[in-house]
Formats: sequence, structure tokens, C-alpha cells
Amino acid sequence: MTIHPTALVDPKAELDSSVEVGPFSVIGPHVKIGAGSVIKSHVVINGHTTIGCHNEIYQFASIGEANQDKKYKGEPTKLIIGNHNSIRENATIHRGTVQDNGLTQIGDHNLFMASTHTGHDCIVGNNNIFANYAALAGHVKVGDFVILGGYTGIHQFCQVNSYSMCGMGSMVAKDVPQFMMVSGSPAKAHGMNFEGMRRRGLSPEVIKALRKAYKTIYLKGMTLEQALTELEGSAIYDIPEVTNFVLSIRRSERGIVR
Repeated sequence: MTIHPTALVDPKAELDSSVEVGPFSVIGPHVKIGAGSVIKSHVVINGHTTIGCHNEIYQFASIGEANQDKKYKGEPTKLIIGNHNSIRENATIHRGTVQDNGLTQIGDHNLFMASTHTGHDCIVGNNNIFANYAALAGHVKVGDFVILGGYTGIHQFCQVNSYSMCGMGSMVAKDVPQFMMVSGSPAKAHGMNFEGMRRRGLSPEVIKALRKAYKTIYLKGMTLEQALTELEGSAIYDIPEVTNFVLSIRRSERGIVR
């Protein structure tokens, strides 16, 4: 274990022997950090925080600190971070609240660029990119392979489903269905993330079916219920990606960006 002599690591913290901790970082007593993780200078990691393997946390990040919910009274809520995440300068990730499940959770292979914010009780999947100053309010759920452009804001309790993309400066106050591209303030739909689909290896046939599904939901002028019913009765509904697109809309509690 390589710990700079100016770092303050509580003796009760559990750090793998391969963890590196840079100058002037502070690590609290309930923190656990897995193998190969690198904590650079001036990082603060606090609370009941578990960090997996091979993560890099850059200078001035604040991880697992008390959340910004005024109802929070110091309960021992948690933050769990998976493996192979890059958390850049000034990023903040807060622990959960007892008003939810008491847990903020981050998956694997995510990039949190400088000055991003992940609020209390958020659940973030895998392989996501949050550009500079993107911010999640409390209780937000983000799927996999999502891109949030710089200065994007996601309203509390919203869901941003897998393979979707929010353009720079988007203010998202409703759920974003799978595969969608949204932007604006307030955010509106601007097609599907077809380039992202190609990069993920979706076949031309699947992309064609999703294009048809998009037109049914967004361009035919039907009510949302009428459009969903038409899709569920169509041949393309048997394609798993189309099914997931429809389900991401059906499961929305806030309504969707449309």
C-alpha cells in the first residue's frame, strides 16, 4: 500500500494492500477500497462507502459525503461504487437517505468528468459517460451506455434508460426512454441514438425496427397509449430491443420526454 505521508487515512478504514493514496487526501473510518484503486491528491472519501477495484479518483473529488437533503439526520446510509470507474476532478457523489433505500450505487466502467454531481439515492449502471458539470438530483436512475452532455441536469426521480443520450445543457424533467436522444430546456426528443446503436453492434434489421417504433411513438400523432398498443400488437414487438423500448415507456411513472 502506498499512502503519502500527508494523507489522513483512518486506522479503521479497509484498504487493499495495492491501493495508492495521494497527498492530503482524507479517508474516513467506514471506507473500504478494493485492489488497484488509485486515490489522487486532495480527495475526501467519507461515510459508509465501499469502492471496488481499479478505480481512479482524481484531486478534489468528494465521495460518500453527507447528502444535501435537509431531511438527512446523519443516518449510516451507504455509497457503493463498482470497478474500473474514473471519477475526475471536483466530482461529488453523495450517500443515500433513509427516505429511499439508504443507498447510492454506481456500477462499473463509468466516466464521471470534472465537476459532475451524483445526488443521494441515485442508481447508475455501467459504461456511462457524464460530461463536465452534468448533475443528477436525488433518486435518479441511469441505465447502461448513457451519455449526458455537459451541463445536463436530471430532475429528481427521473429515469434515463440505457443507450440514450442527453445533449449539452439539457434540462430533463421526465423519463428518457431507451435509445432516445433528447436535448433542450426543457428537454425534447430529437430522434434515436442510432450512432450509439451501431457502436454497440446492433444489426441493421434491429435498427430499422427501432426506427419504426420511434415513428409510431413520436411522429404518428397518436396518444401515447394508442401508439404503445399499436406497437405491442405489431410483428416488431417480438424483437427484444423494441420490447425494451416499449417497456421503458410503460414503466415510466413521471411520463416521458416526448
